[in-house]
Amino acid sequence: MTTTVACAQLALGVGDVAENLAAAEEAVAAAADAGARVVVLPELANSGYVFADAAEARALAEPVTGPTVTAWSAAARRHGVTLVAGFAELDEQGQVRNSAVLVDPSGTVRAVYRKVHLFGTEKDFFVPGDAAPPVVDIEGVGRIGVMVCYDVEFPEWVRRVALAGAELLCAPVNWPLFPRPDGERPGEVVRVQADAAVNRMYVAACDRAGDERGVTWTGASVIVDPDGFPLAGHTPTEGPALLLASCDLAGARDKRLGAHNDVFGDRRPELYGD
Repeated sequence: MTTTVACAQLALGVGDVAENLAAAEEAVAAAADAGARVVVLPELANSGYVFADAAEARALAEPVTGPTVTAWSAAARRHGVTLVAGFAELDEQGQVRNSAVLVDPSGTVRAVYRKVHLFGTEKDFFVPGDAAPPVVDIEGVGRIGVMVCYDVEFPEWVRRVALAGAELLCAPVNWPLFPRPDGERPGEVVRVQADAAVNRMYVAACDRAGDERGVTWTGASVIVDPDGFPLAGHTPTEGPALLLASCDLAGARDKRLGAHNDVFGDRRPELYGD
């Protein structure tokens, strides 16, 4: 049995909370209509990313029980999908976090992950998380891990969810456009492909599109198979896009490379040190 996974690449804006929510809900509906059972939205999909200062980030942050996640829960329930989306969170202690939520098809929030590895000036706006990324078993779908953007560039962090049994890693991301040689893929995509291949699991990374306060987003959403090859998102796109891929998530439990090797069975952790 295969599962259709979607990345809904969106154009969003700082402070455009109502517009951002409308774009997200429209994208979830379109993905569900196309047969998706898992939908991934970008990082900070409620608030936008390029904050003027910490006060603006705090003003746009919401608790998990706030209007954005409540609306996403209703959308997941209405369309019968599992939704993974990034949002600016105001936690129980009043701290601002760069977080992602996983909502199951019943509309229940099953996990909230707080980004551990903060990129660039994010340290001016957010408190980093200090908990392991969750792996959630969704009945009839599979085991889904959750991270946010820069987290996926730390192989030891990605290996952690793989060893916990993740068959699909969902990562809301915001990848700023960096120069690269003609014809080359974005470096972030290369690293996601490596994550998938060395752990023999699927990875769905959902990026942003467009421009925001002088930052151009790469538009490089990608869904990668356990061999490390893109199933969708072979090249970046400039605008909003809906990527869909049929994934045999149960197949990601098989870590063998042919008859003689197994990427988990061949590990030598006693030699790796800290």
